[in-house]
Amino acid sequence: MARATPSPGLWSSHGLLFLLALMYADNFVGRQILAVMIEPIKREFGASDSAMGLISGLAFAAVYAVLGLPAGRLADRLPRTRLLAVSCLLWALATMACGLAGGFLMLVLARMAVATAEAPATPTAFSLIADLYPPHRRSFAISCFTAAPTFAALLGLSVGAWLVETHGWRTTFILIGLPGLLIAALLAVSVREPARGQWELSHAPTAPQGLLHTALELWREPALRWMLIAGGFSTLSGYAFAMWNASFLVRSHGLTLQQAGLLAGLVAGGVSGIGTLCSGWLTDRLAQRNRLWLIGIPLLGNLIGALALAAYLLWPAATLAQFGALAVPTAMLWCALACFFSVWWVAPSYTLITHLVAADRRGTAMAMQTMLSTILGVGLGPLATGMLSDLLQPAFGAESLRYALLACSLTVLVPVLLLVRVYGLSRTGAGVPALQPVSQS
Repeated sequence: MARATPSPGLWSSHGLLFLLALMYADNFVGRQILAVMIEPIKREFGASDSAMGLISGLAFAAVYAVLGLPAGRLADRLPRTRLLAVSCLLWALATMACGLAGGFLMLVLARMAVATAEAPATPTAFSLIADLYPPHRRSFAISCFTAAPTFAALLGLSVGAWLVETHGWRTTFILIGLPGLLIAALLAVSVREPARGQWELSHAPTAPQGLLHTALELWREPALRWMLIAGGFSTLSGYAFAMWNASFLVRSHGLTLQQAGLLAGLVAGGVSGIGTLCSGWLTDRLAQRNRLWLIGIPLLGNLIGALALAAYLLWPAATLAQFGALAVPTAMLWCALACFFSVWWVAPSYTLITHLVAADRRGTAMAMQTMLSTILGVGLGPLATGMLSDLLQPAFGAESLRYALLACSLTVLVPVLLLVRVYGLSRTGAGVPALQPVSQS
């Protein structure tokens, strides 16, 4: 394949990856910060848990899903670094507008504007990473990118909780948007576009096709279809847990909002980031021996993570350690274990998807994955949890959120079954070439 531009050098690749990770981290803080804003926004607008599930999930996810495929198509057709610069600029402005909302409806509309601006970010970034790093180094590179938002939860939930309590949720939204302006400027003027498909080994360039035709053609590939659906359901319980964990600690373990945000950030965010990096590093090494580990790592992570999450949600209130006024619940041990393993699906699954499609279709494929993850995770996860919590409140009172989260965590069985199905396809040789040995050139 001819190269339109030279590939970037080692430090250029790492520099662009770092900038992409910063962008993703800021995007994620903009989502995750709502976890410590739920209670004050509820009080100001008199909203229910269901309404907060709407604003923290579906209002964002619906717009994101509608624009997902067009955004992925843009990533396949336009200069990707410039596309990200524009996306990041508009995202920053929309996020700051959330802090200026005069009512609940205006806040919902502002969140929809954030989703509109953010839609191209993830598929475009994954398309760039696939061209920055060869296959045998790609899982760790992807894990570095996807670990950024989990480490950002340290800021979003701990420092963010302090900002919300000290300066209010409105000022906090404005402060979150400011870094996006700087990242947009750096993407516009300081990085170089890598050549598309420079590591391509098994896919020839595809003839130009319409958006829906391309998406349907990708969807007809069994292995890719099951991987996309598995990734979507893997995010459902994950986003529900991330959005409601601070409120769970407040309601079921008696912590203050600031204490809950601190623990959720330090434990859930920090450990998830470490787990993401470990899974990417481990996948790159094991997959060089047997590509079936691209399925095995997500399977192990989902199973162990689900069991640990159930233990965390069901563990009774008890104190593990006391640090001044902060009583750390014993259940946080299970929380740490769940967070470490539950993210193991991300790097190997996304790596496998980049292998399953041609370079000029990666943006569309990643947009399809992001759409499903957004609809099921960002959209349905928090909303379903809030609605279940409201429904269970007459029976369980303040503990209703505990059992709502537990019910949503059972959805992890879906990706487990689908990953087993992809494994079966690979064992029969039915169209999963990415699981065969490849050159490391």
